[in-house]
Amino acid sequence: MTGARMTLVGRDTVIGALDAALAECAEGGARIVLAEGATGCGKSALADVAAERARAAGASVLTAVATPEERHVALGVLRQLAHGEAGFALPLPGPPAGADGTAGAAPARVEAMQGFCARLRELSAERPVVLVVDDIQHADGASLQYLQYLARHARTAALLTVLTGTPHAEELDPVFTTELMRQPHFTRLRLDRLTPAEVASALAALRPRAGRGGGDGPASPVGDLHRISGGNPLLLRALVEETGTGRPPAPEVGGPYAQAVTTCLHRTGPTALAAARAAAVLGERSTPERVVRLLGGAAAATRRALAALEAAGLLETGGRADGGGRADSEGPTDGEGRADGALFRHPAAPAAVLEDTAPGVRADLHRRAARLLREDGAPATAVAGHLSAASAEPDSSPEPGPGPADVEVLLEAAEERLAQGDARVATRLLELALRAAADPHARHGIRLRLAQVAARFDPAAAERRLTALAEAHPGDAPNTEHARLLVGLLCAQGRIGEAAVLDASGPASGSTTPGGPAPSGAAAAFGSDLDTPGAVSERLLQGSRLAEATVAPLAQAVRSLTASDQPDRAVRWSRKLLEEAGRADAPGWVSLFGTLHAEALLRLGDLTRAHAQATAALQALPDRTGSAFHCAPTAVLIRACSAMGRFTEASRLADRQLPPRLPASLHGLAYLRARGLHRLAVNQPHAALADFLETGRLMADWGIDRPAHLPWRTDAAGALLLLGETRRAEQLALDQLAHPDARRPWVRGLSLRLRALTGEPRRRSALLGQAVEELHRSGDRVETARAMADLGRALQHEGSPKGNTMIRNAWNLAKDSEAVALCREILPDAPLTPPVRDRAQTAGQTAAGGARLSGSEQRVATLAAQGLTNREISAKLFLTVSTVEQHLTRVYRKLRITSRGDLPMDLTPVTRTSV
Repeated sequence: MTGARMTLVGRDTVIGALDAALAECAEGGARIVLAEGATGCGKSALADVAAERARAAGASVLTAVATPEERHVALGVLRQLAHGEAGFALPLPGPPAGADGTAGAAPARVEAMQGFCARLRELSAERPVVLVVDDIQHADGASLQYLQYLARHARTAALLTVLTGTPHAEELDPVFTTELMRQPHFTRLRLDRLTPAEVASALAALRPRAGRGGGDGPASPVGDLHRISGGNPLLLRALVEETGTGRPPAPEVGGPYAQAVTTCLHRTGPTALAAARAAAVLGERSTPERVVRLLGGAAAATRRALAALEAAGLLETGGRADGGGRADSEGPTDGEGRADGALFRHPAAPAAVLEDTAPGVRADLHRRAARLLREDGAPATAVAGHLSAASAEPDSSPEPGPGPADVEVLLEAAEERLAQGDARVATRLLELALRAAADPHARHGIRLRLAQVAARFDPAAAERRLTALAEAHPGDAPNTEHARLLVGLLCAQGRIGEAAVLDASGPASGSTTPGGPAPSGAAAAFGSDLDTPGAVSERLLQGSRLAEATVAPLAQAVRSLTASDQPDRAVRWSRKLLEEAGRADAPGWVSLFGTLHAEALLRLGDLTRAHAQATAALQALPDRTGSAFHCAPTAVLIRACSAMGRFTEASRLADRQLPPRLPASLHGLAYLRARGLHRLAVNQPHAALADFLETGRLMADWGIDRPAHLPWRTDAAGALLLLGETRRAEQLALDQLAHPDARRPWVRGLSLRLRALTGEPRRRSALLGQAVEELHRSGDRVETARAMADLGRALQHEGSPKGNTMIRNAWNLAKDSEAVALCREILPDAPLTPPVRDRAQTAGQTAAGGARLSGSEQRVATLAAQGLTNREISAKLFLTVSTVEQHLTRVYRKLRITSRGDLPMDLTPVTRTSV
């Protein structure tokens, strides 16, 4: 089926009326037929059918098509009729009386019309004459005068005049239509939009010929096609062309449907086009009343244009309209509970309208829409959306953007967007508010909020914003509330030093101490957060949702758990928050909680997973080198790589040149310590000591000297031991033991180990035994293995037979953590491959001759390899000592060994729950 035939579906009654008029004309009677319909409803196709049928009946046919471009060409339509058929020329009239063809008819004009009418009457005496004028609403005034004259003075001629037009035309002279209606031989026909049944008939006829989406099954989406096209044949044809007849229509911007929409709008007229643009800008809040107010000017013309758009099936005004213009009560509302919207039928339509609109026009419409909706009390997000859209346009209009009056609504909308999780839009609105704000206090507060929100996406951007605010303080910090917020944000970024300075000098500061640093609320808050009981931290983590206002306390709660006796709880909570940050599409938060997750894993000695998580945290950052925060995941990577023996990678990370201000944060301190530990691992004790001492100096200056966070004293003591400065190393270890944080198992274990290594040899094994116990309680497997190795060497020095076993156990624990560097330090000649899990299955489970160890033998052998005596094994496994001895005898035989010392060092450990 061609496009024209689809357009004529459902037009049988109209075509029948044309045939009847043609028959009366053939019998010698004049007839005038005016076929009216909206744009795209088939008027031109009907004009072609009328001409075709008239020619087939033997009539002489003269045709013309009026266009908007030729509306001011006097007698343009009449000249087309005069030259319409070869061998059937009509006399051309003389020049019109008026320059535009609309002046009153002078005597010369009357004589010309009389001659024109007489000539047609002569021709109609030979055979019927049919005049067909398409789009009469665009005809020039002079031609309309000739047609009016014919209607009055050719009633007895065999003359059929077929005119097509639209009932909502902006240009058509109403006097012309009224004059036609006065004639007794006048007939008016209406071309309505297609009904659902007529759409189904059109598709049924089209389907066998459809090249795409065809098929004759019952799945043809008649309802969707009718709903989106509104029954407009032109739009229906475009939809079928775009998606076929067998699939649900899914028009896209720029596709045939969108192109047909813009074509209809331009053909409907400039006022209708302006109304459509206004409705597209207003979106779901478009109503006829608002479109009229938005456009201003002649309200009647705008309402007539809206009626034309509804008649064409482009808009639904009032309730949802069906194909015949009948409304039901299920129509869309304007977004505020009223069913009086003026809405497009599919999102592709308003998108096409806006794409067809010049940027400056769009910007102006959005600005006016914002004012209108604010007057109507619309939600702040709706008003701000238009302000944002206007500012995004490349607009050359002299009209200013958002002003001071718009700041409040922009800020309100930004907070609503943040509550909905749409931080990118919120950031855009805050930036607009900053440009619009004139009050310096308001501007300062907006900048603070922008810095807070920026951390969701880009920590580097957040740092830059805060840096600008901190450098302007206190002169640009207008009140105590803003000063507190600035200090809090600096603390959240780990910039305790800067926060302490502002805290001491700003309006929120307390008294100063003569000759010493000012008391810092920032440092006190840091210490208070670090000392938060684990149960309190977990209650916060359980009861808070991740958002801008909670991200800092949640992160600190995780840090406090990492520094507690239960770092495994920090692993669980940081993983949960990391997943939540990923769902929130917040790369800055992903990097933050990914880093905290990596730090917690590193604290437990899970080096491989800590390395993987820190790598992912770095990759999540938009800017991986320009912020202090990037030092935090880099520090984890340096420490993990050094511990795993990947010194080349660690050196590459540690040797990066840092901008001067980066170390002035907790992240910078973590980087300094990591670099120092790496330098210590590669035998650069002087450089390592410098990093550790600088870390301690900065922590003291900021008032946050907390070994639970960074144990710089024991780090430095380790470097001093390598340099032979035992006394200095001992003093640092004693100082750390005297610190209140030494009550924590991790800090106490680290301190006891260095105290043992720097103190008297006779007390070494006792102190190291305490260190092993404390570090084991802390959950740090790598440091536990290091202390166990030192204890084993002390026991060997004392001649204890347990020394070898302790060293072997230390090696196993380090190997299980993949701490390759420590393994090589403990037992340089022990093989490190294949991996533990593979060898546990081959060496532990299967003996050399192929005989497999039983489960009981495996458990007994594992505990024996860990250094437990037969009596300890019997108590742990609830076996008799004799049974343990029998199991070991069979294990020795199967493994072809002779003693405990020959047991494989990588047997799978047995836990209490596995017994």
